Amino acid sequence: MSILGSYMVPHPPLIVPEVGRGGEVVIQKTTESYHRVTSEIAALKPELVIVTSPHAPSYRDWFAISGGETATGSFANFSAPQVKIEAVYDREFTKHLTDVCSREGFPAGAMPSGNETLDHGTMIPLYFLNQHYTDYRLVRIGLAGFPLQDHYRLGALIKKAVEDLDRRAVFIASGDLSHTLKEDGPYGLSKEGPVYDERIMADMGSGNLRALTDYDEDFLDAASECGHRSFTIMAGAMSGQSVSARALSHEGVTGVGYGICTFYPLDSDTSESFDELFSRRVEEDNRKRSAAEDEYITLARQSMETYVKTGRRMAMPHTLPEEMYSTQAGAFVSLKINGRLRGCIGTIGPVQDNLALEIIENAVSACSRDPRFVPVKAAELPYITVSVDVLGESEIIDSEDMLDVRNYGVIVTKGNRRGLLLPNLEGVDTVRMQVDIAKEKAGIPTSDKDVELRRFKVVRHEVI
Repeated sequence: MSILGSYMVPHPPLIVPEVGRGGEVVIQKTTESYHRVTSEIAALKPELVIVTSPHAPSYRDWFAISGGETATGSFANFSAPQVKIEAVYDREFTKHLTDVCSREGFPAGAMPSGNETLDHGTMIPLYFLNQHYTDYRLVRIGLAGFPLQDHYRLGALIKKAVEDLDRRAVFIASGDLSHTLKEDGPYGLSKEGPVYDERIMADMGSGNLRALTDYDEDFLDAASECGHRSFTIMAGAMSGQSVSARALSHEGVTGVGYGICTFYPLDSDTSESFDELFSRRVEEDNRKRSAAEDEYITLARQSMETYVKTGRRMAMPHTLPEEMYSTQAGAFVSLKINGRLRGCIGTIGPVQDNLALEIIENAVSACSRDPRFVPVKAAELPYITVSVDVLGESEIIDSEDMLDVRNYGVIVTKGNRRGLLLPNLEGVDTVRMQVDIAKEKAGIPTSDKDVELRRFKVVRHEVI
């Protein structure tokens, strides 16, 4: 049996009367839509309610499925401790979904059993549902730091587990829209906020669920949304079939977007599958990227891919530009997925016989030895973008006034402690921030002024 229905809902604590204390009237349309959704769920009499929430336990490299037998929570954090929610988990489904993901080599599974505390992103949908229907078991799933396509794939695996166990199930994707819709809202106004809300409501209201994986990650960050990945998992759970979609309401009066939509399965979708579409898109992106990469980036990529696939370093190519064989220099190799850092390792000065070897070695380190990340897996390789920074010689400077975050990197030294920060990094907008970050990397207190400062330029090789 496929999932009986899916629902996009928000989770404003304000909507709970004991929290809002009359303030909930400003989002009355959302309240009315919530009751309509949960009445429709009650009519379906599901055995299983699957909830994805941005506020459930989340990890960068793992989709966490809540374990244990039961869970409880209250709105004590919102000054209403008397409002409590209790839920019983579907342990059989959780185990089966974990097994399905394990067989597929997909990074998701049940968390260890323990005293579970429900998050408000889960409790608010259940607060409304429990007023209409309580004869269900719960599965709660958090988000992860993976690309949108992996969230969609998790949804497809959830669908498979539902069908395997023949569960009468519904899917509730909890998440608010943009948090930056109004100047006088709690997070201010960004130009991307209203654009996101209009776009997501159009896509969801028309049932264009595949489009959720097409949103640019930087755009999502700028819009300050919290629910898009939750919605994308739900979209994957509806894959392989057309849907009847309806947008019930959208409100942004508080400066945060609250959208509610319903989705019910229709016939099987015989068009090209998401996996086929996505594979074709990745292949095309890789062709364009390869055509735009120069010899420095290509060498770093080949080194990374060879090591990830074989565990061995690549042989030195014989067709590189002469300066890569004759020059010695420090170099940094940076890896990103969807604009998010995946690894970065480099050398301040040369430690290899030539620049080519420097890049080869540092690419291996970036994909396997960056202590901030687990080693890169082969499945990630098609989505990784690579950049190479070749460092010029550094020079001692007298003060921070001689720095420029766009044009110069900085090296901060005290005794045997040394920290480096490259120039022109996203989010590093001032010299003070640049120097402080370099000090932190070196383990030097940011208040310590008795340090040696050096500046250097780099030649950055990247695909714009």
